[in-house]
Amino acid sequence: MLQALLEERSRELRDGITNGPPPLGPGAPVRERLLAFLDGLGAIAEGNAVLLSAHEQACAEDKYDDPSYRSWHRHLGTLFTEARPDLDADFLAHAVLAVFDGDLIRRVTPPDDPRRFTRSIQQLATALLGGAGPPTDRDQ
Repeated sequence: MLQALLEERSRELRDGITNGPPPLGPGAPVRERLLAFLDGLGAIAEGNAVLLSAHEQACAEDKYDDPSYRSWHRHLGTLFTEARPDLDADFLAHAVLAVFDGDLIRRVTPPDDPRRFTRSIQQLATALLGGAGPPTDRDQ
């Protein structure tokens, strides 16, 4: 049931990756697609951190076989391969997804800064690509 709830909440993002307009969908530069994807996935995670925690505990043994996880991993792996063919894209995709931990999201997302997790994961991913990441609060 937990898996079905998360699937429902992620369906729009999954469709946007394959059929949506840029920057989430095809046609945008890799960095822009990566940031748009992480923005969407971060929003789902921030809005459903308690559900994510419950899902992680209930489905820990088959986490990597979860259809959403496989989809997100494949998409991230493709983006990392395109941007940095010199790196292990499979591992990077797993590493980025590992940060989407419900307990961690709740810990680093204060009520007065509900998008902190998303900004942080975008900064991490763009650092992996090399170069400047999305703006931070200090830049504004």
